[in-house]
Amino acid sequence: MRPGAIVELVEETPFRWRIERQGAMRVPGVVFATRELLPDPSADQSLAQVAAVATLPGIVEAAYAMPDMHWGYGFPIGGVAATDIERGGVVSPGGVGFDISCGVRLLLADLHVDRLRPRLTALMDALDAAIPRGMGQGAVWRLRRTAELEQILAGGARYAVERGHGEPNDLDRCEDRGAVADADPGAVGRRARDRGLEQVGSLGSGNHFLEVEAVAQVYDEPIAQAYGLWPGRICLMIHTGSRGLGHQICTDFVRTMEAAMARYGISVPDRQLACAPVASAEGRAYLAAMAAAANYGRANRQLLGQAARRAFDRATGHGDLILLYDVSHNLAKLETHQVDGQARHLCVHRKGATLALPPGHEDLPPDLRPVGQPVLVPGSMGAGSYVLAGMPGAPAFASACHGAGRRLSRHQAMKTTTAARLRAELEAAGIAVRGASARGLTEETPQAYKDVDAVVDACQLAGLARKVAKLAPVGVVKG
Repeated sequence: MRPGAIVELVEETPFRWRIERQGAMRVPGVVFATRELLPDPSADQSLAQVAAVATLPGIVEAAYAMPDMHWGYGFPIGGVAATDIERGGVVSPGGVGFDISCGVRLLLADLHVDRLRPRLTALMDALDAAIPRGMGQGAVWRLRRTAELEQILAGGARYAVERGHGEPNDLDRCEDRGAVADADPGAVGRRARDRGLEQVGSLGSGNHFLEVEAVAQVYDEPIAQAYGLWPGRICLMIHTGSRGLGHQICTDFVRTMEAAMARYGISVPDRQLACAPVASAEGRAYLAAMAAAANYGRANRQLLGQAARRAFDRATGHGDLILLYDVSHNLAKLETHQVDGQARHLCVHRKGATLALPPGHEDLPPDLRPVGQPVLVPGSMGAGSYVLAGMPGAPAFASACHGAGRRLSRHQAMKTTTAARLRAELEAAGIAVRGASARGLTEETPQAYKDVDAVVDACQLAGLARKVAKLAPVGVVKG
């Protein structure tokens, strides 16, 4: 189905909708959302994108969309699709996105919000000085030679810890223990490398942020206790990815795969869905480069987390932040899932969708295995964030929403407020703001996003993940 096509939805439940197969669709589309959260087709073509994703060779079950879905490049943001590797399944860079391994890290301080308040200004000033951000150059770790970049691309957060940026225990709470094993730095092009040399350990711009938060409400006491979340506890959430390096890798491989599709007899309704078989040379090269970018993104968050620990220590004397979890929400992973009663080896694309492993999963650390994976869902600057937990038997290949989801473009958002007004509103609500630019603030006004409470409720109703706790913003650092 081509972009702009009219898509009809069949309501299966109040929080699950179906797009029936038509035309070249190989599987149906499934949208997890309440009626109020469904995108407006006149302004947002993400439903048509779900239908287009359903045409990919080798796709199984359905093309899925999370409650925070909105229009993206090729795939909708909030899109999940799995292809069967042994049956011609493809990998599509558009199913991962430009910010490869963009993800969220949540650290916990042994500090109650009431004890922080007198030191909040000092903390925010320390974080403002410690966290490089914005569109330009500058990073926590200025690499001196290409060999260091090679080590980051191969070793991710593990290499950062080896070099003194963090503690070995951090890796126990990282997806894939901080590094994807099948990364190949040699698959990363020169332009991507050049862009990566001076950005590792930097926040970037757009919707990336570092936010000081406090546990405001607990929904599931046993899981909250297992996670270490108690009312008033100060948390630090970091949201960023692989910066310009990942963006360039996506750009390079979209071109490569667009040129290669005819060789494999592949036709897609939108060039942004350019793809190649996972088992092909192009597919293997993309996955190797994507894994290297994922390692860069994980090292990036590791470095920023360590810089934040130092800022906390200087401002509050509580620098021993404990990592709850670090997980990506822009990635394609090779996983085994049951499909039609059989174990199938799949390439699972999650674009703006986070992994949500259920209790008992072998990839979880032993202390989290009984309760399931922490699922980190940031909201807008003024609305707070959520910690969810993976659920047994969840649909969509153990995936969940990754945030509130945009409802206004950045251009539209800038028309709704000014930086001065937004800053005053947030500070009146008790939220300290440190922004690198006026434009960066106004583009990310809370009005630009869906209601994160409604998104998370829909996620739970659909059986994707369960609510554990809500975090209220205390201070935010933006690019």
